[in-house]
Amino acid sequence: MKKLLSIMLCAALGCAVFPVAAFAKGGYRIVSPYEDVIWDGENAWGAYKGNLHTHSTVSDAEMDFNEMILEHYRQGFDFLAMTDHGVTGKAWNEEPTHLPLYLYQYIAGRKTTRLTQEEYDGVTTGAYPVDGRPRGYKMTCVTGGNELNALTISKCHVNGMFLPPHVGDNYLGYEDDHEGAVRLADEAGAISFINHPGDWLNSGRDINIVSDPENVRYFADILLKYDSCLGMEVFNERNHVTNYDRILWDNVLMTCLPYGKRVIGFSNNDAHYYSQIDSSYSVFMMPENTVEQIKNTMQTGAFFCVTRELGGNDLIGPAEGFDVRYSEAPYPMFKEVSVDGHKITVRAVDCTALQWIANGKVIAKTAVDPKNGETTYVLDLDQIEGAEDFLYVRCELFGDGGCTLTQALVIDNGTAPRTYTPDTSASAKVASAVKRFLSLRIFVLIRYLIDRITH
Repeated sequence: MKKLLSIMLCAALGCAVFPVAAFAKGGYRIVSPYEDVIWDGENAWGAYKGNLHTHSTVSDAEMDFNEMILEHYRQGFDFLAMTDHGVTGKAWNEEPTHLPLYLYQYIAGRKTTRLTQEEYDGVTTGAYPVDGRPRGYKMTCVTGGNELNALTISKCHVNGMFLPPHVGDNYLGYEDDHEGAVRLADEAGAISFINHPGDWLNSGRDINIVSDPENVRYFADILLKYDSCLGMEVFNERNHVTNYDRILWDNVLMTCLPYGKRVIGFSNNDAHYYSQIDSSYSVFMMPENTVEQIKNTMQTGAFFCVTRELGGNDLIGPAEGFDVRYSEAPYPMFKEVSVDGHKITVRAVDCTALQWIANGKVIAKTAVDPKNGETTYVLDLDQIEGAEDFLYVRCELFGDGGCTLTQALVIDNGTAPRTYTPDTSASAKVASAVKRFLSLRIFVLIRYLIDRITH
């Protein structure tokens, strides 16, 4: 009897242990940046179209300051940040700071005109007319924006956001040095993100450049070192030289997430002239369209990245490139992103295809008939082999009007984040000094000229 009881007890314990072990393998939760968004009902949040990287004749663009702002208003933008190179943005009815660096604009006959008080009041309330009638909804003025590193050949640009007045004015920056600009914003109590990393890497000519471990680690180290640096642009303007920045983003995500750093993707038109305005931008989910909510949403990641032009690639798609700028086709849009256990539900409109990416690879893809109107798709990670090893998943929509993607939804398996420790060894300091020497403008200029001759 004792032996029988022992056998029964061992069997019972075995049965008790098995489901616990199974749960441990799949014992993770999905952390979504959209978890607080109210999608439907009386208190539903709004979807606000905006751009956080914009230029004018205040720096190196062709469009006058006031015309760039008014054209964004005409094209239906809900918020806008003017981020001229080395010039920290003021309210649009204030005289912008004028730098000697851009004296050539006046020599070329270009003007810099601020909004009149009447125009400013009309734009920021929605009373300013479009096609002869008041637009009816405002465009919020985001001040304190500055594309730092104003005089660099190597395009190592960083967007400082919500900078105090005049902080960053005339900051010329250093070649091949994103960290200096990030540090400037951090010390000023501002936030930042890295602009068009592929432009700096010259990765548009070779997709492998964005997967080079040295390049990935370069950006990851900056993002891990500075909490105030939120992420990087994944879409920029027409995505010519930055076509593979989504892949770079995936690689940087996989490097940073084990340290507890979620890298936020940004999308901006980087407009210097009219044809760029309807290229790339963001859609922020917010309870109201205010500067405070815009800043908060940048930090939480409760927004979507949109582009109207993108080249093809064989790794994560699209299979063929597209350019639908200024077409009448609406961009595809998410109406819901919600999590229930290990299931992620998305509702979308105006899309023809939907795909999910995890750890840099496409894990699910489906065609959608746009005639059906709203599409609902459920991704059940329990049905995908190896899902417990994912660091994140994200969703992309493709349609006649472009591509729209979510931020990364993080897979949290309960493991404590690693502690990031910058390399302060003697060899690292020597390597940094050599790199700084080789990044002197004379060397970068020579490198630039050689590159243009050979390519």
